[in-house]
Amino acid sequence: MASPSIPAHAPVAPAVATPESVTADLAAVRARTLSLVAHLSVADCERQIDPILSPLAWDLGHIAAYEDLWLVHRHGGEPLRRPDLAALYDAFETPRAVRGDLEILGRDAAEAEMAAVRDRTLAVIDRVGIGDGVLHEMVLRHELQHTETMLQAMHHAGLVPPGLPGPAAGGEGTWVSVPAGVLHQGAADGPFAYDNERPRHAVEVPAFRIASRPVTNASWLRFAEGGGYERREWWSDEGWAWKEDDDSTCHRAIRDGHPDAPVCHVSWFEADAYARAHGARLPTEAEWEQAATWGQDGVLDGRGSVWEWTSTVFHGYPGFRAHPYPEYSEVFFDRDYRVLRGGSWAADPRVATTTFRNWDLRERRQIFAGVRLAQDER
Repeated sequence: MASPSIPAHAPVAPAVATPESVTADLAAVRARTLSLVAHLSVADCERQIDPILSPLAWDLGHIAAYEDLWLVHRHGGEPLRRPDLAALYDAFETPRAVRGDLEILGRDAAEAEMAAVRDRTLAVIDRVGIGDGVLHEMVLRHELQHTETMLQAMHHAGLVPPGLPGPAAGGEGTWVSVPAGVLHQGAADGPFAYDNERPRHAVEVPAFRIASRPVTNASWLRFAEGGGYERREWWSDEGWAWKEDDDSTCHRAIRDGHPDAPVCHVSWFEADAYARAHGARLPTEAEWEQAATWGQDGVLDGRGSVWEWTSTVFHGYPGFRAHPYPEYSEVFFDRDYRVLRGGSWAADPRVATTTFRNWDLRERRQIFAGVRLAQDER
């Protein structure tokens, strides 16, 4: 099936949302979602590519159910269109490992459900407006986040739509010194931010050095070919156990990628080992945000090509309050999840802002994650 032209990004969020802007943005985001799967066969949309990745048709059905829950049921006060689908597509009730075994909507039925829910959403907007617009922005960004996870699955199976760019080649970077200072970390008051980005708070950040660019494929291959996956002294105990259990070696995407492109598909354990091998470490997320906002334009070249692992355990900021539901981030706090910052080539800038906090388990490699090094100031 031919693939239509795929929009590069969603529209930039307006300073003040209106019913007209929300309606237009909902349409633009939906057009991009459907264009990403237009070239795929029904079979490829409906099969589970990997136990840690959902069938693409599940994502489509989940997008529809989420929109119906928040914009029609919660915002508009209407009954759910399909209560059975609300349960089937609850991400916590149906973990990824079992989604391939569920009787989910097929591709055509899922797309029809998306259209039916959208008609209900627009009718609610006509009837009651958008309120403060926060729920509509949440639903927009939720769909954008799912298009990135869908691209992860497509990349894993060699199904990425033709013409989509990967990480941009940028070459090696240099060290940049960032002086000690106070960081006002997190999102300022405004129309929308995720609950884990707030409240904004002051953090004392000691002086440090950070690489101006992420690590490249060429640099990673030198690490791998120089014994990076055999040198025990470069690995933490947990990282070495993970590597041995999974018999992990350099990801194929690194060998196949452009030498000057940022390394991608590395786990936190691998990123940590690479940093140790080079007399460096992973930045804290406070250091990352300080560097991203320091000076007029920040000092992080290549930001947005790959997610960048930090050393920080995912947690709530002081004074955290879950909103609008605890399952978005609170249930992941203070466990084995580490924070990633910056965004990837598959993430939309409307989601991946300077204060946005992504997170994942340390062993995960399916995400578009790379590494930027840091050091204490010498």
